[in-house]
Amino acid sequence: MNFSHFIISLLSIVNEMSPYILLGFLIAGFLHVFVKPSMMSRHLSGHGWKPVFKAAMLGIPLPLCSCGVLPTAVSLRRQGASKGASTSFLIATPQTGVDSIAATYSLLGLPFAIIRPVAALVGAMMGGLAVNKFDKSTEQVQTLAEESDCCSVESSESLSMRQKLIESVRYGLVDMVASVGKWLVIGLIVAALITVLVPDNLFISLSKYPLLAMLVMVVVSVPMYICATGSIPIALSLICKGLTPGVGFVLLMAGPAANFASVMILNKSMGRKSTFIYILSVVVTAMMFGLAIDYLLPRHWFMPDAAPAIAGCHVSFGIFETLCSLLLAGLLIYSAFKSKSHKHNHSTENIDNMTKEYQIKGMACAHCRATIEKVISSLPGVSSVTVDLGAGKAIVEGDVAPALIRDAVYNAGFTMDE
Repeated sequence: MNFSHFIISLLSIVNEMSPYILLGFLIAGFLHVFVKPSMMSRHLSGHGWKPVFKAAMLGIPLPLCSCGVLPTAVSLRRQGASKGASTSFLIATPQTGVDSIAATYSLLGLPFAIIRPVAALVGAMMGGLAVNKFDKSTEQVQTLAEESDCCSVESSESLSMRQKLIESVRYGLVDMVASVGKWLVIGLIVAALITVLVPDNLFISLSKYPLLAMLVMVVVSVPMYICATGSIPIALSLICKGLTPGVGFVLLMAGPAANFASVMILNKSMGRKSTFIYILSVVVTAMMFGLAIDYLLPRHWFMPDAAPAIAGCHVSFGIFETLCSLLLAGLLIYSAFKSKSHKHNHSTENIDNMTKEYQIKGMACAHCRATIEKVISSLPGVSSVTVDLGAGKAIVEGDVAPALIRDAVYNAGFTMDE
């Protein structure tokens, strides 16, 4: 492998994306502080198309991954949102986000950045309306003593405007980076490796059969975990290596929307029928828009401007983009160090008779960890709780029945080993 080619390709992609990623993270921080789930749920109750449409429109800008969106949707259900609206929110949210839309524009261009949220809206509407029509179950979701939504800020109403602004920046540049940083780095490295290692003519034969290529992409992307932002450089590299823009679009939509763990949790919290409709809506919409891109829309709209840059030839780095890349790299290093320190501190705690460990399934990001810590700490008798995200366990100190912890974890959208 040409190591210098790999480094140049990696730096080129990072420089293209970093200003837009940072802007998206900051906007995400303001949404986190100023947009409340309690406000959203008031618009998502009832039946018909309006709650479904509102849920999709509310979910599209939120920067939540397919695992982080589950506790949010469960919380909305507890606050009165309809099942169709909750499904619409589940479909639209992980496929997009202000950060991923901005990053899509930076690497793939304006047409991709426009069509991506439009496709998320259409898929969310299809799925939400289908659930309203075909899933008539009216089971009630249990209410916790304290809401466990991972997108809300505890007691933010009591904060001053200055404190809210500081919290917005802190959440965007610290928590958001910690949440998607791992998968963003993986996506960037995979994209650079594809650029360097994959021969230019490898996908030429497959590109002659876009429908077959899309089916292969669905099979590969749906079970794996990849965030909406991390999928962008991978899609760009595949397009530059010969796959059609429509196939790349299928990866952008199907990859972030679902993974095996989240589907299992969704099956338990929403039911088998709603889960099937959810997956079907994601796949059908991704392929429908992918085929439209390949066969109905001008091809030159979807040829990324960044394509020459990742080839590694005659690359120039602007000062502003370089500074943004350095800032992003610093934030990623800080979040990794903080996470490692967090894990080390938890692993050195002594486990006594009042402290127990619980294995939690379904956690994959900082949102999940914050949700579990919040719902368990709200239970009477709990004096402290710490969550080791890497090990998938919660360390609970206090006098509390395991059944109460299991119920709290389940109602938050996760599962716990018996």
